[in-house]
Amino acid sequence: MDITLLLKALIMGVVEGFTEFLPISSTGHLILAGALLGLDDDKAKVFDIAIQTGAIFAVILVYWEKIRSTVVALPTQKDAQKLALNVLIAFLPAVVLGLLFGKLIKAHLFTPTVVASTFIIGGFIILWAEKRQAQGGNAVRVGDADAMTWQDALKVGLVQCFAMIPGTSRSGATIIGGMLLGLSRKAATDFSFYLAIPTLIGAGVYSLYKERALLSMADLPLFSVGLVASFISAWLCVRWLLRFIATHSFVGFAYYRIVFGIIVLVTAWGGWVNWSA
Repeated sequence: MDITLLLKALIMGVVEGFTEFLPISSTGHLILAGALLGLDDDKAKVFDIAIQTGAIFAVILVYWEKIRSTVVALPTQKDAQKLALNVLIAFLPAVVLGLLFGKLIKAHLFTPTVVASTFIIGGFIILWAEKRQAQGGNAVRVGDADAMTWQDALKVGLVQCFAMIPGTSRSGATIIGGMLLGLSRKAATDFSFYLAIPTLIGAGVYSLYKERALLSMADLPLFSVGLVASFISAWLCVRWLLRFIATHSFVGFAYYRIVFGIIVLVTAWGGWVNWSA
């Protein structure tokens, strides 16, 4: 296996892990990083989705006690059944819309210009949401993810569908959307992580199965490096984020999105960086 290719896989795995659960769009960063590294063919797109599984293993590890206790209590406890049902309800809209429009979105929207524009738009939405939160415009109805109703879950699931537009951020859409819908910052973040488990595992398995003809055993080292790098960096990121949200807003991420999006657009239009190489 080419060492340079393995190094690129390592970089992509780190990018995935550090951006998957922050409101800055992992897909957008992977598209831009892949364009710069020359990893933008059909196999690379499968790789991008597959290494998300590594990030999900990190979430499972961080939330292991909660996941284990919920699974054990499923047959007898209504609270566990309610949480599992809410995750399923929130998961379904993305499945339906993904199957209907996924191919169309990948064909027309997976471009650096779209990603950069969405970065900027999403940044201003986060600033608006945080300002509204600070001014008391969002009354918190739900303080804990366990207290969510099925209607709350469905609304978060519908908001998650916006993340099919690259550059939006799945975690950003579900966390900020959840806050606008009356969830506390912690409840929205926790439920976003719970919802990520079936969403990203499902996307990874489906993509690998659908594009299996593109893959061979020779790709195993490449995918392994990406998965491990994604797992380690995501584990560090999730642990940090859970501490961060206790005392901070997402305003910093909003400014990052806006500045980074502007840089991409300016360098692309000026011909200084060929993001679509």
